[in-house]
Amino acid sequence: MKRKELQNYAVIMFIAFCFLAICSRSSFIYPCNNWDDSNSYFTMGKVMMNGGVIYRDAFDQKGPLLYFIYGLGYLMSNTTFAGVFVLEVVALAVTLLAEYKLLRLYVSHTISMLMLPIGAMVITASKSFYWGGSAEEFCLPLLAWGLYYSVKYFKEVYPKQISWKYVLLFGCLAGCIMLIKFTLLGLYFAWMAMIAVANLNSKNWKSSIKYCLMFLGGMALPVIPWLLYFGINHALDDWYHAYIYCNVFLYSDIYEGSMFSLNKIYILAKILYWLIWDNFVYFVFIILGFFGILFHKKFRWYEKINVYMMFGFLFLGIYIGGTSLFYYSLPLAIFSVFGLLMVGEIVELMLSQFYIEDIFRKFLGVFIIVGYIGVMVFTWNMSMNTEFSRQKKEEFYLYKFREVVLQEENPTLLNISCLDAGLYTLADIMPNCRYFQSNAVHGFDEVREEQLRYIREKKVDFILARDFYPEEIGQYYELIMEEKYGYREQDFVYYLFKRK
Repeated sequence: MKRKELQNYAVIMFIAFCFLAICSRSSFIYPCNNWDDSNSYFTMGKVMMNGGVIYRDAFDQKGPLLYFIYGLGYLMSNTTFAGVFVLEVVALAVTLLAEYKLLRLYVSHTISMLMLPIGAMVITASKSFYWGGSAEEFCLPLLAWGLYYSVKYFKEVYPKQISWKYVLLFGCLAGCIMLIKFTLLGLYFAWMAMIAVANLNSKNWKSSIKYCLMFLGGMALPVIPWLLYFGINHALDDWYHAYIYCNVFLYSDIYEGSMFSLNKIYILAKILYWLIWDNFVYFVFIILGFFGILFHKKFRWYEKINVYMMFGFLFLGIYIGGTSLFYYSLPLAIFSVFGLLMVGEIVELMLSQFYIEDIFRKFLGVFIIVGYIGVMVFTWNMSMNTEFSRQKKEEFYLYKFREVVLQEENPTLLNISCLDAGLYTLADIMPNCRYFQSNAVHGFDEVREEQLRYIREKKVDFILARDFYPEEIGQYYELIMEEKYGYREQDFVYYLFKRK
């Protein structure tokens, strides 16, 4: 590997580190990552790494590969998100590297590198980045590389046939997404469909069929180890029920009414409208990029259709189910690279037209430092998380609860009326109940009934509840602590019970 390439990778890693240090609650500037989703993934990863079987011994709804990633983070640091933060930095750096590669197809190395801090900023400072550590965040590199290679193929290779090795490789990446959050597969559906249609257009229908089968084969490769894992542990039914059945039939309304009725189209259009305003920090670049390539002479008509198709099917896959949360739209941020491309081309044109390229190169270091500081300051003010960095550990309810819980030797815990609040992580507690938290699965009464059974049987030492709890809990547990915590006009009350 060339020295210059290593320098590029080091710079990209540094960019990813700096922006995540500001924007992810997993970073060292925050007292902890108190996002219940991330803590739930951390606890599932902990169960896996300690010999338990996910879904069977501990219940949650995301894909097994996500829990494996969090399990690696747990092995690096078992009571903090330091390990997860390292993995977040790697994921963002790989995403930015794909963006750099795409930019280099059209603009110079210098301009491409100058655009990357902005690329990192629009991802991490957005509302959809949320608190850090989402499933969407760990899918970004898998999606970004698919986007890059698809653009590269239609720009530099087509109408020549794509190598079967790349079809297999990107099928494998799609399989990894399927094992993290399958609703994000829309981009790869368009990726493969465009290649298949392109070969049909070349009257090579046999190749289209071969490529589709090869892509599916690639998707199957990362699934095989999990089939073995769950098969050996007699948990295939648990895997299907938790990850497929609950997400498809209980957590969405995909089967309510026609999938493409006028009402559904209206709902999707309204969702897109509000997404643009909520995440204008990257949608302004997406819109600029999409308009730019529409009239761009370097993009042939099928290259344009390819980009629009990947965006459209990714959006459709995410929102066709009817459920919408802040962080769902984060994968769409990778398309901001086309706006960065337009800005980069304008800068390149200005440098050549006004004959200031020599001056620019002479003071390049100054421009980089000033611009980088400016982008970092903007990111600090834009991120929804920086306010939490001022929270003192000793005043935060989770640390107060931890002090009490750790007075018990080998404590056990149950979360009710909320997802994993983070006490499992901070106190390094291993769940001893399958439903260790209250999952937000519509119509899933089994969780509530089982948790009531745990309470009646006094199965755990401590119970953490948020806002409300069943009346009968007082017969078996006593309330020992009560703490209020609020953020952004949301106020919660957390209760800690101890077994009588």
